[in-house]
Amino acid sequence: MRESPHEAVSRPPVRVRKPAELRAVRRRRAHRCWGHLTVAPLWPQHGANLGTLLRTCDATGACLAVPRHPWVPEALERGNTLPVRSCVHWVHGPETWLERRRATGWRVLGVELAEGATRLADLPMARVPTVAVLGHERTGIPPETLDLLDEVVEIPMIGSGASLNVAVAGSLVLYRLAGLM
Repeated sequence: MRESPHEAVSRPPVRVRKPAELRAVRRRRAHRCWGHLTVAPLWPQHGANLGTLLRTCDATGACLAVPRHPWVPEALERGNTLPVRSCVHWVHGPETWLERRRATGWRVLGVELAEGATRLADLPMARVPTVAVLGHERTGIPPETLDLLDEVVEIPMIGSGASLNVAVAGSLVLYRLAGLM
């Protein structure tokens, strides 16, 4: 009888860490703006995605930049299940905001399916202040904004869908930029 590949390797048992252990090694308070990593869903479609993305910002030490649409504050409040306040920047005019970031030395990345884009797996950790721009889930980043990007990052997909939702795409890119994966 042949051994399965799983039986051949002896692994120590998995031990799930208890909440008290996790609290001992994590930040006790919300981080203030570190001015290093920001994710910017500047053309949001669904409020639930913003709350989910806010949790990822907390996990990666990033900030969230969102437009001042009337429904966004309530969507963030409803979707944010964190016990501490998160770092949120309010954007009035996406193009102007991105131009200011670039003028002050920020690297501006767009997450988009595009020719010549950098594959997510090849994206290095952010070494300079970086903003990751996320487009509208159906129409992507507006054409007039593409010229403001220093680089485009693509999340490869083999299925029939054209894109991931904003929360998933932003989370993948943030973890990569933060050097956590």
